[in-house]
Amino acid sequence: MGSTNPFNDNSLSIFKRIFHLILYFLLSISLICFYFDLFYLTHSPTQLIHSTTIFTYNSSISSSSPSNSSIGKDMTYDYKKSSCDYSNGDWVSEMRGPIYNVTTCGTIKESENCITNGKPDLGYLYWRWKPNECNLPRFEPNTFLKLIKHKHIAFVGDSLARNQLESLLCMLATTSTPNLIYQNGKDNKFRKWHFRSHNANFSLYWSPFLVHGVERTNEGNYYNTMFLDIVNEIWARDIDQMDMIVISTGRWFLLPSIYYENDLVIGSLNCPMLNHTQMDFYGPLRKALRTTLNSIIQRKVAKGNKIDVIVKTFSPDHFEGDWDKDGTCSKTKPYRKEEKVLGGMETEIRKIEIEEVESAKVKVKKFEGIKFEVLDITKLALLRPDGHPGPYMNYFPFANGVLKYVQSDCVHWCLPGPIDTWNEILLEIIKKWK
Repeated sequence: MGSTNPFNDNSLSIFKRIFHLILYFLLSISLICFYFDLFYLTHSPTQLIHSTTIFTYNSSISSSSPSNSSIGKDMTYDYKKSSCDYSNGDWVSEMRGPIYNVTTCGTIKESENCITNGKPDLGYLYWRWKPNECNLPRFEPNTFLKLIKHKHIAFVGDSLARNQLESLLCMLATTSTPNLIYQNGKDNKFRKWHFRSHNANFSLYWSPFLVHGVERTNEGNYYNTMFLDIVNEIWARDIDQMDMIVISTGRWFLLPSIYYENDLVIGSLNCPMLNHTQMDFYGPLRKALRTTLNSIIQRKVAKGNKIDVIVKTFSPDHFEGDWDKDGTCSKTKPYRKEEKVLGGMETEIRKIEIEEVESAKVKVKKFEGIKFEVLDITKLALLRPDGHPGPYMNYFPFANGVLKYVQSDCVHWCLPGPIDTWNEILLEIIKKWK
C-alpha cells in the first residue's frame, strides 16, 4: 500500500495558480511604488502645492526646481553642461506672484514701496522672466544663504546697486532676518547687514563712478568730476574683507562731467561753459570700469586672496518725456520682445561692460580663485516699463486731486517687482560657480 504524494498533479496545479497570483500581486505593488517614487522625484513640493498655477517653471538642470532645503542635492548638478543665456527671453504671465510682500520685508525704501504708496494696478507683480534656452528657477533663499555662508557680499556703485541689494534682503528675509549693523552717510548710502543664521554679511557702498570723483550738487557745480585712473578708496580699501563684489554703474556717466587722467583734464561732457575738449561718455565709462576691475585683480593677486566679481549691465529707464520735465512711465504691462529693441546708447553701454569683464577674465586665467561674470539684465529690464514707482514714489500722490506737476521715478524698481529677477539670475551664477 503506497503513501499519498503531496505533490501530485492536482495539488501541483493549485500550487502553481496560488504562486502566480502571489507573483502578480507583488509585481503590481512594485509597479505602484515605482510610479509614486518617479512622481515624487519629478515634482518638487513647491510644484505640488502650486499645481493650479497657470505656468510652472522647472529648472533647466533638473526636471524640477529643488526645494529650499535641498542644498545637498542642488550641489550635485552639472551646471557647466546646463549653462543658459538668461539675458534673452520674454515675460510671461504667472499668478503665483513674488515670494515676499510689504509685511514680510521691513527694509523696503519708502520711494520703492509702491503698494503702500497706492500704486493702483498691481499686475506688474504677476509676470515671470522666461529665457529662450532654458527655465529660470524661482529664488530659493535657503540655497542662497547656504552658498554664501561665512561670506561678505558687497554691492558697489549707484542707486541700482542699492535697489538690487534691498530686493535681495527682502527675498532672504523670508527665511532669515537681516540685522542692520552699520549705517553712515547721507541717505544711508553706506550700510551693512548681518545674517546671524549663516554668519553672512551684505554691504552697500555708494560709489556711482566706481573711480575717485566729486559728484555734482544742487548748490555747487552742475557737473561731476572723475579721475578715471584712480579707484575710489571709499570701497576699494575694504576689498580684502570682501568675498564677492556686485558692481552697478553707468547712469551717472550720462550727466555733465569733467574727466581727469594723470591729474590732467582730458575732456568733458556737456560743459559748454568750460574750455575743455567735448567728448562722449563711452570712453570714460570704459576707463573707469577697467581701472576698477584692474584694481580688484591687483589687490587680490598681491595677497593671494580669492574673490568673485559680478558686473551688472545697464538698466534702461522708461521715461515718456524728460525725467525732469513731466516725464512719466504709465504703462501697465511689459513689452513683448518684438515690440521693443535696445537703443544705440543702451547697446553700447552694455557692450562696454561685457567686453571689460571678458578682458578681466583673460587677465586672471593664470591666477586661482578670482572669477568674473556678467549679470546681463539690460534686455529683460528694457521690457518692463510697468515695474517702476512712477508717481508712486510718493505716498498717494493724487489723494488731493491731480496736481499740475508730480515727479515720477522711472529708473528704480518697485519692491517687490521685476528687479527680483536679477537676484534669481545672480543665484544661478553662484550655483554654477560652486
